[in-house]
Amino acid sequence: MSGMITGEPGPDRYADDTGGPIRIGALAPLTRPGWVEAGRHLLAGLDVGVGEVNDAGGVAGRPLELVVRDTAADPRRASAAVDELAQLGVAALVGEYHSVVARAAAERAHALGLPYLCSSAVLDALTEHPTDLVARLSPPQSRGWRIYADHLLGTGHRRIAVVTQPSVYWAAGTRVLRDHLTAYGGTVDELDSGALTPEDVCDALVDRRATALLLLVGHPQPAVPIVRAVRRDRRLAEVLIGAPAGQPEFADWVTSLGDEGAGVPFLSYLPDRLGPLGSRVGRILGERLGEAPSFVAFEGYDTVVVLAEAMRTHGTDRAGIAASWPRVTVEGTRGRIRFSRVPGVGVWQWAEAPVLVVDQDPAVPLRLRVLHSG
Repeated sequence: MSGMITGEPGPDRYADDTGGPIRIGALAPLTRPGWVEAGRHLLAGLDVGVGEVNDAGGVAGRPLELVVRDTAADPRRASAAVDELAQLGVAALVGEYHSVVARAAAERAHALGLPYLCSSAVLDALTEHPTDLVARLSPPQSRGWRIYADHLLGTGHRRIAVVTQPSVYWAAGTRVLRDHLTAYGGTVDELDSGALTPEDVCDALVDRRATALLLLVGHPQPAVPIVRAVRRDRRLAEVLIGAPAGQPEFADWVTSLGDEGAGVPFLSYLPDRLGPLGSRVGRILGERLGEAPSFVAFEGYDTVVVLAEAMRTHGTDRAGIAASWPRVTVEGTRGRIRFSRVPGVGVWQWAEAPVLVVDQDPAVPLRLRVLHSG
């Protein structure tokens, strides 16, 4: 079984480096205002991965042990957690879902010389300056959101509106969409969710003759009332609602919106079809979660697969783990994982991470349809 602790470890929790557990610091949003469901899936993937490594004998005969800290989507809380975990002697840092939080964690990990394998955050500029200490599994935002823009163009949408909230992440996404769509004759109009009611958003869509509205806002607020207002406005019956950041990936989207939440395309970082490893792990994750696992759960599992291989081949000390990023290669649930340098990204990046545009099939609730593959 896996080892996972969420509170302060006791003085006898860990033995010395010759035979005690290898501590891994794990960050995830487990309370509001963080996206708790994403954090739950991420942590499930990490824990299942650790359990399988330990059941197979651990790394060099030593079990892995997760030391979990809740970020609650707060960059300052994440930075403090990194400081605490470094002092506790963790070998490496893993996890996090929210990009602005992962960026804070990455900067602090770099400053402390702590290797960090980022599981599920996509902001291109994950660190202010290039670093050899940080590697990332999820694709950079610029790649995923360009693929999303290609889907919009391929389905005839060139007059796009985006309803936004203030955030480095949403602003970066808007730039990616605008740069790509305008190159092909498209337009992107921004609507401020803080200044407009959901009904105002509907009026703006009519005034601007938009054919698609993208939700660059948090869930459930203000995303849910905006979706409801647009779905119930007869003037907007043909308007596509999209959510590139993946809000519809999790069950609470369906719980909140029911049929009104179907047919909303979003980005998923899974392949068209899982192989044997992915299928087996998917079944385990489904049993653990009590629902279909999201791509975030698979990212969590793959994080442990990569880190365990890095430690087996390059040692369990921090310097050895960091040195492994450009050299490690291992089969994950979503393909063969290896890291390289990608233009515009200052960390080691899995460049071949799969990217799909999917939605919930309106005809078959809870079934995902693949709309576009990157």
